[in-house]
Amino acid sequence: MGTVPGSRPPRTFSNAYADQRRADAYARLDFPGTYYLAFRDLPGIIGDALPGGTALDFGCGAGRSTRFLRRLGFQVVGVDIAEQMLARARAADSVGDYRLVADGDLEEFPEREYDLVLCAFTFDNIPGWKKKGALFGALGRSLRPGGKIVNLVSSPELYVNEWASFSTKEFPGNTTARTGDIVRTVMLDVDDRRPVDDVFWTDDDYREVYRRSGLVVRELHRPLGRRSDPCAWITETRLPPWAIYVLAPGA
Repeated sequence: MGTVPGSRPPRTFSNAYADQRRADAYARLDFPGTYYLAFRDLPGIIGDALPGGTALDFGCGAGRSTRFLRRLGFQVVGVDIAEQMLARARAADSVGDYRLVADGDLEEFPEREYDLVLCAFTFDNIPGWKKKGALFGALGRSLRPGGKIVNLVSSPELYVNEWASFSTKEFPGNTTARTGDIVRTVMLDVDDRRPVDDVFWTDDDYREVYRRSGLVVRELHRPLGRRSDPCAWITETRLPPWAIYVLAPGA
């Protein structure tokens, strides 16, 4: 059931992916529809992997992004808080390195360990200024000199439009969302059509979290669909569903 038109979205958040049925559905995803647009430009954004370059896939879920990084030449560790998702990752990728981390356990991230940290949709599911800031700070400290964080998140536009892979028309309350509010979508590429909760966050407030965490934005990419893409776009050619931030520790 959607929210009442004009009402504010609820603030109570639950991680939709810590659920066996949801994990099964998500594990079958590759890069369809709007998700294709999220990953299409990442090789160029990330750049060439260093020989033996190390990467942390923070919030790896069922391992889709971990396997993506390994194909780019990185030695990857995938971490997540949802054992249900990690079980699917290990089943699909027996040679992968997938580790369960406690929610908010910053000791899991050793300093100066990684050339790259990828957060693919992870921070869509992390509520609160304090928690976001603490995690970005720890991830920044985990970088080797010259390393970077690539934070891929949903743009505010995602929650108020229709897309190849998502529908939001059942949730008019999304239109009044402010930073920290819960917004909802329905994923169209999976059989599980239960609404997914995300945490709404604006560009200005992401930049403020980064600043507080000692990180600076080196690049921001907002990919749009192209006629040459192997997808039947709906809104993707006009509005960007994703925001891809490239971050580095400040001077």
